Amino acid sequence: MTKVHKSIKEIKQMIGTLTDSDPIMEELKQDERKGVQKLLQQFERERIKKVKEKEEFKILTRYETEVRHQGFKNIAGIDEVGRGPLAGPVVTAAVILPPDFYLAGLNDSKKLSESKREEYFNYIQEHAISIGVGMVHAMEIDDINIYQATKKAMNDAIVNLSVKPDYLLIDAMKLETPYPSKSIIKGDSKSISIAAASIVAKVTRDRMMKEYAERYPGYAFEKNAGYGTKDHLMGLKRLGVTPLHRKSFAPVKDFLQNENKERVAK
Repeated sequence: MTKVHKSIKEIKQMIGTLTDSDPIMEELKQDERKGVQKLLQQFERERIKKVKEKEEFKILTRYETEVRHQGFKNIAGIDEVGRGPLAGPVVTAAVILPPDFYLAGLNDSKKLSESKREEYFNYIQEHAISIGVGMVHAMEIDDINIYQATKKAMNDAIVNLSVKPDYLLIDAMKLETPYPSKSIIKGDSKSISIAAASIVAKVTRDRMMKEYAERYPGYAFEKNAGYGTKDHLMGLKRLGVTPLHRKSFAPVKDFLQNENKERVAK
């Protein structure tokens, strides 16, 4: 029986560089040592995982591929974060990725852990052709409503791209722009460009809310990013409304109305 005259430690260091078709793999399969067989099982699991990731990534690029076949080059994915919170801005991002961009596991930012989002954010920053960010703060959200604020922030993100796009892939929204575009429902889980924009917008906004948490302690902004959690509502009740709060949003609006009633009663 053919045996590979290498220690299990040496094989462990080597196996990550091999492919399934490498001649030495057949020799390893004949090695009866349990440690070697365990390494082969791990190798096979990892191989299957990588194949699946590439297949999933290819599905995520279908819109970009289709648009490139039409002759478009700089395709910007656009997404927003922060339409629902009671406090903080709505943040949008526009991201243009190169045709050969690959990042296994990139998907809707809400499905990823914070550490993974940070990792992906840095990778996107390093490899994207261009990134633009837009945001509209609470006071303006109250003035023009969250839907119009989101559209405005998206348009600002497009304007802030250093490279002019020639096609837009937009998550759910329809914008009036000089560029041809496609609106995709749940686009952050269907388009790699929109998924990248989702990551950039989410990480940008979360970082801002952590900074705001230091300026306005007591609302747990560092944990809830301005959403109406129990800690946040307790903070509102105890400390009142801050300049970050969207006064047109219930229950912030309700807190203000109650405060006015109490003043009148006095």
